[in-house]
Amino acid sequence: MPFTTADLCDEFGAEVRVAEPLFRDWGGSMAFAGAIETVRVYEDNGLVRRVLETHGRGRVLVIDGGGSRRAALVGGTLAALAHRNEWTGLLIYGSIRDSDEVRTVPIGVKALAPIPRKSGKRGEGEQGVAVTFAGLTFTRGRHLYADRDGVVIADRDLLAP
Repeated sequence: MPFTTADLCDEFGAEVRVAEPLFRDWGGSMAFAGAIETVRVYEDNGLVRRVLETHGRGRVLVIDGGGSRRAALVGGTLAALAHRNEWTGLLIYGSIRDSDEVRTVPIGVKALAPIPRKSGKRGEGEQGVAVTFAGLTFTRGRHLYADRDGVVIADRDLLAP
């Protein structure tokens, strides 16, 4: 169902919370929405890969990378993996790489910045925990909506009939 974050804010008012405008669009889809799954990692994308290897079921993976701009948490390979496994989007409080390749993948990707350096692969981090950045706390099961105007979250699916 088509949406805009501006319309969601107008229609649902206090039900939506708006993220601070920190993110740039990198993916082939400019708008994406879905239930939230979370990971918290730092300059290590082993856990990100493990999560994206599972069936996304139309969810959005919110990655708290501590805001690091020193190593990329997602590149072209992981963006393509996410798309194949039916994740609708990735919101990354951190960096990406392979930005030209990521733009060709039909998935939403928002991140802080690009950097060519890859991250570690130890698999350290946490999954399913509440993560806080951009003025919001992102919790598994809440719903995220993103487009060129920004990112909003709600406690329920605002697009459900």
